[in-house]
Amino acid sequence: MTNIQLDVVERAGRLCASSTAKWEPLVGYSRAVRSGPFIAVTGTVGLEPDGGYAPTSGAQARRALAIIRAAVEALGGRMEHVIRTRIFVTDISTWEQIGAAHAEVFSEIRPATTMVEVARLIDAAALVEIEADAVVP
Repeated sequence: MTNIQLDVVERAGRLCASSTAKWEPLVGYSRAVRSGPFIAVTGTVGLEPDGGYAPTSGAQARRALAIIRAAVEALGGRMEHVIRTRIFVTDISTWEQIGAAHAEVFSEIRPATTMVEVARLIDAAALVEIEADAVVP
């Protein structure tokens, strides 16, 4: 995917994909981890290449899903391998635009999903954070 830089390294017997997100080294996590057939993608906000965010929840969800796609693919999976997503939003009243962005990717795949409202995300400008789990056959 354009503008999404990921490095894949082996750590502790599993593959880890890391992005340029400033939080990864500060907190000590990877964008995504593959262990056997399982891929877990950490909570992903829609951070743009310039370090900012789009002004709408829907646009942020689209960007987060693009980053998730890049992470899944970097670890040998495809979006059709995603079996579960979790969506955290700061304003549940925007659920329809977030849901529409999710459906653009998953309308045929139909993973299990949850969307919940939270008080705040790691960055005050972030409106949406999405996690994904995949199983690669």
